[in-house]
Amino acid sequence: METTDPQQRTSVNDVRICDKCKHIRVKTMLPKLQKLAPGDEIKVACKSYCGPCSRYAFLFVNGRYITAPTEDEVIAKASKYFK
Repeated sequence: METTDPQQRTSVNDVRICDKCKHIRVKTMLPKLQKLAPGDEIKVACKSYCGPCSRYAFLFVNGRYITAPTEDEVIAKASKYFK
């Protein structure tokens, strides 16, 4: 029998960023994403998406890769994909 703790919350959004991307700074991007997806786990690691990652800022949100020229633009573009 499984018990559910009301304090535990599963992530609603699947958000991933690359720590090797040259067009974003994890230190500044994480707080911005945490405002869009409060309580969700944001995974930070290489996404093996090196071609686009070397040219654009990118995010992986709920099954979609989103790219834009800058960190702020990619967050704005991705915001419509958050649940």
